[in-house]
Amino acid sequence: MGAESQITAVLGPTNTGKTHYAIERMLAHRTGVIGLPLRLLAREVYDRIVALRGPSVVALVTGEERIVPARVQYWVCTVEAMPDGLGADFLAVDEIQLCADPERGHVFTDRLLRSRGLLETLFMGADTMKGAIADLVPEAQFMYRERFSELTYAGSKKISRMPGRSAIVGFSVENVYAIAELLRRQKGGAAVVMGALSPRTRNAQVELYQNGDVDYLVATDAIGMGLNLDIDHVAFSSLTKFDGRRMRPLAPNELAQIAGRAGRHMNHGSFGVTGEAPPLEDHVAEAICTHRFTPIKTLQWRSSRLSFGTVDALIGSLEAGTDDPRLSRAREADDLNTLRVLSALPDTRAKLRTATDVRLLWDVCRIPDFRGISHGEHANLLEQIFAYLHDLGRVPDDWFARQIKRLDRSDGDIDTLSKRLAYIRTWTYVAQRAGWIDDENHWRGATRAVEDRLSDALHERLTQRFVDRRTSVLLRRLKQREGLVANVNDKGEVTVEDQFVGRLEGFRFSQDAGATADEAKTLRAAAFQSLAPEFHLRADRFYNAPDTEMDFTEQGGLMWGEHAVGKLVAGSDPLKPQVAAFVDEEAGAEITEKVTRRLQHFIDRKIATLFEPLLAMSRDEALTGLARGFAFRMVEGLGILPRDEVAAEVKELDQDARGSLRKHGIRFGQFTIFMPLLLKPAPTRLRLVLWSLAQNLSEFPESPPPGLVTIPSATGAPEGYHRMSGYRKAGERAIRIDMLERLADLLRVEDSRGGFEATPDMLSITGMTLDQFADLMRGLGYAAEKGERTKVKAVDTTVPSDAGQADTGDKPVMDKAAEAPEGGIVETPEVTPADDVPAGTETIADEGAAPVAAEPSDAEKIDAEIPETPAEEVPTGTAPDTEVAGPEMEVFYTFTWSRPRPNRAAPPKGKPRGKPKGKRPPKQQQGAKTYQSAPQKKDKIDPDNPFAAALMGLKDKG
Repeated sequence: MGAESQITAVLGPTNTGKTHYAIERMLAHRTGVIGLPLRLLAREVYDRIVALRGPSVVALVTGEERIVPARVQYWVCTVEAMPDGLGADFLAVDEIQLCADPERGHVFTDRLLRSRGLLETLFMGADTMKGAIADLVPEAQFMYRERFSELTYAGSKKISRMPGRSAIVGFSVENVYAIAELLRRQKGGAAVVMGALSPRTRNAQVELYQNGDVDYLVATDAIGMGLNLDIDHVAFSSLTKFDGRRMRPLAPNELAQIAGRAGRHMNHGSFGVTGEAPPLEDHVAEAICTHRFTPIKTLQWRSSRLSFGTVDALIGSLEAGTDDPRLSRAREADDLNTLRVLSALPDTRAKLRTATDVRLLWDVCRIPDFRGISHGEHANLLEQIFAYLHDLGRVPDDWFARQIKRLDRSDGDIDTLSKRLAYIRTWTYVAQRAGWIDDENHWRGATRAVEDRLSDALHERLTQRFVDRRTSVLLRRLKQREGLVANVNDKGEVTVEDQFVGRLEGFRFSQDAGATADEAKTLRAAAFQSLAPEFHLRADRFYNAPDTEMDFTEQGGLMWGEHAVGKLVAGSDPLKPQVAAFVDEEAGAEITEKVTRRLQHFIDRKIATLFEPLLAMSRDEALTGLARGFAFRMVEGLGILPRDEVAAEVKELDQDARGSLRKHGIRFGQFTIFMPLLLKPAPTRLRLVLWSLAQNLSEFPESPPPGLVTIPSATGAPEGYHRMSGYRKAGERAIRIDMLERLADLLRVEDSRGGFEATPDMLSITGMTLDQFADLMRGLGYAAEKGERTKVKAVDTTVPSDAGQADTGDKPVMDKAAEAPEGGIVETPEVTPADDVPAGTETIADEGAAPVAAEPSDAEKIDAEIPETPAEEVPTGTAPDTEVAGPEMEVFYTFTWSRPRPNRAAPPKGKPRGKPKGKRPPKQQQGAKTYQSAPQKKDKIDPDNPFAAALMGLKDKG
């Protein structure tokens, strides 16, 4: 330190480039040393200088790191680790206003008073230090630097409304974590920066923020110490902090030091409060904006003239006072407190025989309490280290290795890893002390490796807990207004920028169910922005897809493959339903219109195909008069009309009208007038859907399985369901209407008044057991009287195997039913009775029909094959020589009509109304109709009948 050494105080607010100026001045000299307030900042400056000059000439010395190359020229240190008597050409101390800090101020004051560069000395800090420096260092010159950007007060903001590129400041670990968790849920995440983090973890977290993976930073007041980050806004979550002894309010200049991090270089910044922090008072906010604060009057000081003759002399020198009004003796620091505790221990005091012993104890007492546990535990650890150093001259390798091994684990949560990192910092500090351990380089590398592994694990846990990468990536891209790229795989899973956001089902986006409510808005915005091209491509594919790729459900849904793309809604006509497309509003009106148009084409063509006979009849201009009116009734009934509801209209139809209707496939049954082609499964399924729409049902009934002759009656079904299904309810079961007509053909020749029994043909048609058939007949209006009689064995006759049984006699009709599948239901192919009768001939009488029940489905006639029991066959379980105890009995039913016949004219007055016995003889009056298996031919032949020519020829021959 010669007279030529120039001392300059570079003062000014934050963002004035003071640190950058100091680095430039240091590199202008051959050698230099710079002291920085934080290990994190020291590492940042070290990296910058290494990038400029290379690692071979730059040293990094902190409490826990020591990188000293052989040809070192420039030293980057924490203020506490600055080497004494280095003799560098240049020396600088940053954040010199920390001379007033109650905890560390005495170290900065010592550097202000005693540390000098041979050629140049710089002290950088706040303008509040000008008076103190002028008094204590009269030879110092002053340089004032203006802030590059403006700083404004933005008031209070909720975290949910916090602008991007903001830093939220908390003053406890718990507060920092709580804010970071809230930001993860609402904004996609935040990076976390605290002074307790290792440089490796801190750098990884800062990188998350700097590269835009997250838009928010949650930090302690560590960011106020020169960390250079792209921050636009700083928000204080609290205006008080715990200073190690008590909770106290932050001074305006302390707030300014942190708020000044907002606004990088020429970009303006803002600051404010959030959470439970009250708004700043006007004079405080104005002072921060204008950088005018109360000057610092006194600095913390502790004597640097230490006496190591005895431990008591050392303590006395550390407690020495000063008469300088600018200096105030610092409160008792942790190192002095630990020195008092250890020197009071008998075993330790016994070892303090020389000044070297006292100096060694003082060096041990200066090990920081990184662990932050109790003073007692920290003192116990230091006692053990001092004992090893005093007695053995070093810390034993095996003991040191055990301490490190206990910490070399990367499992656990954030708190566990943070504690391990704090603990390893103690051993890293010990490894950095010269002469304390054997093979210093090995143990420095070992402790550094453990710290790195723990740092990486902590960074990973912090990111997992406080960063939702999916939301943060999408928010960043949305903010940048860049075109997001969506990828939809064959399962419909949507990924945007490689982040899963949900599924595209048809033309509706279903976002990830695992997303929180706070994420939902971001996911939806990103998905729809990126899915716009996919919606257009998918709409084009759908519009050009064949009808075979589409279908309707029994609840009126419209499907494209496995995706629901719309639904049917009632129109003005049951055969003209409308469609409502399932398209997200964000997809746009063009997509919705295209999908709607294609769905309408599909359902219109489906109806035109399946109901072609019905629609063709409605368009037939040849139908006139009553026939045309009846055709409209058939259309209204969707191809099925109960005969008793239209009996009067049927009577009014002459043979010409009926013939013209039959050309369109209408069958005039005894109980139902229907179109057999519309009883097939596909038209039946569609008819039920159209009918349910017209009836405005909330839940549509399902169509019966195809091919069944009878089904269980649906209890609670809406009125008309069985008819629309093609069935007629009769007792516990419903019978298909075409099979009911075949049964009616058989019943018509029976004596319904005198009584008759079921024939094998009747059971075969219905596929029922005798008891089931009896219940069916009751449902059709017949009385069923049950009886028993002796079973008469059938006469053994030779009948060709394909001839069938002409008569069953007394043979039980149960045998045939036993061959039916479980449930007594036989699937039969459709046969239209009387299909071989000329079209102009009525196969069923216009009046006089026992009301049976029937509804649609297709089946063909099943020949009755009732097996006979050979005479030599013995019933199972009966020995040939066993004497039969009695005659075998069989059950039978006698059926008689039990309801008044519908559509009958009232009998003449005075005419007896008793029930006639036996069959009624046919009437001889002109125009009377007879009841017979094949109706009598009429004289008039329908010219439109396909058999008309043949019939005319036969008539001429007759």
